[in-house]
Amino acid sequence: MPYRQTANVVRKMAARHDAILAAACDVAAERGMAAVQIAPVAERAGVAAGTIYRYFPSKADLVVALVAAFSEREMAALEAAVNAAPGPLSALAAAITTCAARALARRRLAFALIAEPVEPQVDGARTAYRQRLAAKFETLIRAALAGGHLPGQEAALAARALVGMLVEGLIGPLAPASADDPAEARAQVQMLTLIALRALGVLDARARGLVVQTAVPNA
Repeated sequence: MPYRQTANVVRKMAARHDAILAAACDVAAERGMAAVQIAPVAERAGVAAGTIYRYFPSKADLVVALVAAFSEREMAALEAAVNAAPGPLSALAAAITTCAARALARRRLAFALIAEPVEPQVDGARTAYRQRLAAKFETLIRAALAGGHLPGQEAALAARALVGMLVEGLIGPLAPASADDPAEARAQVQMLTLIALRALGVLDARARGLVVQTAVPNA
């Protein structure tokens, strides 16, 4: 008769899986993607290196899972912001602001999980996240176009350019160091949102209340 795991065992395994991913996330946030190795992650998680291999057969599998978890968390935050907005243009502005604020809050981690040079297997997972992000922006741009809130434009191209603007403006190699002052961080997020909306054709975004005070999440 095959062995059946009890509910308690399943919960413990899930908790250990999550603890390993959390440890990998902490390592990436502190030292970058190259530092996400089995030994330091095991030490941070408080488990043996062999235990990690039970959940993730290789370092690449661990990093791919980390990217996937990061992607789900960021997309969920984006959806929540969009769903809380009262209209299509404000939803687009909320998505830009949320994406920018969350990237700036943990810039080192965001760079590691989006733009830092990695092996092809991992980069494939990161590309999938950027594609999801671009697809969401495209949907929001199309909704704003349909409502007559934006001038005519190619939504898919604009969405890809918007993702590039967020990456290079906040977390890429050309971006400035993260702002320690919360007021400065909010100003950076607001300015990038304003620039993005202007690029999409919204010239009076500030006057229309689309660029608002933004609480940058804690790192």
